[in-house]
Amino acid sequence: MRRSIRRVTAPQVYALVIVAARELLWGLRAVGEEVGQWRARAGSIPDAPLRADALGALTLKRDNVDGGALFWTLPRRRDQRLLKLLVRYEALAEFLDLSDERAACTGAESGLLLQRALSDALEPGAPTTDYFGRHPWSDDGGHLLALVEACRADCAALPGYWQVRPHAVRAATLAQVQALNHQSDPVVRTALLQAWAAREPREDNDLSWFERTATASAWLTVLAMLALAAEPAPTRRDCERIFEAYSWVAIAAAMLDSYADVDEDGGNGGHSYVAYYADEDTAARRICEFVRRASVAASTLPDGPRHAVIVAGMVAQYLSKDGARSPRLRAQTRKILHAGGPLPALLLPVLRIWQTIYKAQKVAPQSVCLGTHLSVPATRALATAPVPPPLPPPC
Repeated sequence: MRRSIRRVTAPQVYALVIVAARELLWGLRAVGEEVGQWRARAGSIPDAPLRADALGALTLKRDNVDGGALFWTLPRRRDQRLLKLLVRYEALAEFLDLSDERAACTGAESGLLLQRALSDALEPGAPTTDYFGRHPWSDDGGHLLALVEACRADCAALPGYWQVRPHAVRAATLAQVQALNHQSDPVVRTALLQAWAAREPREDNDLSWFERTATASAWLTVLAMLALAAEPAPTRRDCERIFEAYSWVAIAAAMLDSYADVDEDGGNGGHSYVAYYADEDTAARRICEFVRRASVAASTLPDGPRHAVIVAGMVAQYLSKDGARSPRLRAQTRKILHAGGPLPALLLPVLRIWQTIYKAQKVAPQSVCLGTHLSVPATRALATAPVPPPLPPPC
């Protein structure tokens, strides 16, 4: 797919105005209130490491929560149930990610059991499991189970959920490969990821083994499927098109995330998908291809302009990070930005301002972004919820 997007279209401009208006008038405040309620609950988690991870999912990862909630702008009608579901699912996923990473040295079994909650949260009425059964800490005060059950109730309330459910669960099951990404031993990690890729059917022969695991590890496809479930009667073809298009969006997101953090990961020994490429030029070329294909795939969907805004916002968000703007990567970042077409370039200055606000929010979250959108009780809960200092992993 070599087609590219050369200009911002009038429907995209209109979609951008609609998305921005919905976010500013309704979305930001509703997300802030929902985050405040879950953060107050997380503050009472008995085990300090799990409390730190649950709070971190809602503060340190707040930009991801806001990004996930943006999918509520895809349906034509505003649906508060969908918005709450997206916030809750993203909070759950980020909590799992942080807790899994902290305990990565205990082995893959612990992470895989924990990450099972990603798919269980999409199965109303199904049994749950002891997600912390192999984790060094286990007393989260029922926080994770509460998120799972809240997501299930929200899913069941969406009009088109049962048509969408198989594709959403499939995407969430694939995303559990994230547990392998967190393995601390790089040799073991690579072997586990290669074995996973060998077991999974090859849906695109153009992708290498690590590109396919990167595609699976991002749960953006789940969010897109949940947005589709807010429509009254999605067809099987609708589900297939969204799933296929967002596989390109997912790999673009995973690689952009890795690209923006490449220097940080190199310094602390963290897992980096970009590091698997032979050199930086090859990595940049492949990321350009993924961004291009994601942008084109999104724009050709029904309601393509809204999907295009979502993808452009994602690209601009990652490229606005300090890591992507370093002098060493500046030229490559410009190429990647160009690959996404003119819409990400239009949004990049806005996202740079957002990044500045977000960094300030990390210092005083209740006084910047969160506090301005929360009710008085929720703001008080944020201010009084204890935030423990970072804790070391168990080994």
